[in-house]
Amino acid sequence: MGLESRGPERAALLLAGALACAAVVAAQDTKEDRGEQLQNAACLSCHDLRPVQTAAYDKAGWTMVIDSMIQKGAEVKDADKPVLIDYLFKSHGPLPDGPGKAILLNTCTLCHDLGRVRAHMVSRDEWEETLSAMLNEGAMLSDQDFPVLLNYLARNFK
Repeated sequence: MGLESRGPERAALLLAGALACAAVVAAQDTKEDRGEQLQNAACLSCHDLRPVQTAAYDKAGWTMVIDSMIQKGAEVKDADKPVLIDYLFKSHGPLPDGPGKAILLNTCTLCHDLGRVRAHMVSRDEWEETLSAMLNEGAMLSDQDFPVLLNYLARNFK
C-alpha cells in the first residue's frame, strides 16, 4: 500500500499529535497564567511592576518579600503562595552578578521578563545582533553601556 492511500490516516495522526502538544502547552500555560494573575492581583494593587521586574530574587528572597507584603496587607492565600513564588522566580528570578547585571535589569526588563532573557542562550555575535535589533526597536541603551551589557550576556547566557 503506497503513501498516497494513507492520506486520511496520516492526517488523523498529525491532528492527534497536534492536539496532544496543544494540551501540554495549555497545561503549562495555566500554571504560569495563574502565577501572573496572582502577581497582578496581589502586587500591582499597591505598586507598579518595576520593583518586581528589577528585583531578581531567588525563591527564598521571593518568599521573604511575599511574606512581608502579606504582613502589610497583600491578599495572598496560603495555597496560592507557592504558585506566586514559582512564577516570580521563573519570570523575575536571580541573575549572575557582574558588570552588566544592573544594565540588564534597568533596560531589558522594560520590555522582557528575565525568563525570556535567560532562555535566549546564543553566541556573542547573536547577542550583538539581538542588542542591535533592540536598539532599532527603541531600547534605551547608551553607547557606553552597549559593550558592558554585551559582555555580560555573552558570558552568562551562551
